[in-house]
Amino acid sequence: MERTASTPETPNIVLRDVTMSDLPIFFDQQLDPEANRMAAFTTKDPADRDAFMARWTRILGDETTRNQTILFDGQVAGSVASYVDEDGRPEVTYWIGKSYWGRGIATGALLALLDQVEERPLYARAAKDNVGSLRVLEKCGFTRIGEDRGFSNARGEEVEEFILRLD
Repeated sequence: MERTASTPETPNIVLRDVTMSDLPIFFDQQLDPEANRMAAFTTKDPADRDAFMARWTRILGDETTRNQTILFDGQVAGSVASYVDEDGRPEVTYWIGKSYWGRGIATGALLALLDQVEERPLYARAAKDNVGSLRVLEKCGFTRIGEDRGFSNARGEEVEEFILRLD
């Protein structure tokens, strides 16, 4: 099912359910070293296609997760999702292909997802130095409520992150 997610800044965003044909595009998008560093908390080996496909197959089979493909001008720009984290809290996440950064697509897509997900509060996490992602989350109404640290596979070291909440 497609849902238009237009905002004045990004009138050409549509969300739809993730399909298996989206996965090769998602895989290629997450191979970018700069995107991995920015996201920080990524898989151990982003180049492992089999592990990527197995992970996405598991995610798509999880009925508690809402996974949406972000289309911008008809092209797959990334994904946005809500899921339940290991502490039982509803959380959101997104990944935008690097060629789509800086166009308001993440903000438009997240706002559209927030219209679909009625549960509140919702949580999100972002590395402290991921200014773009923090800006997206705050534009969508999330506020910083805490901090955490975790090992970043993409950086090979512990990274500080902010925990954010939308009430």
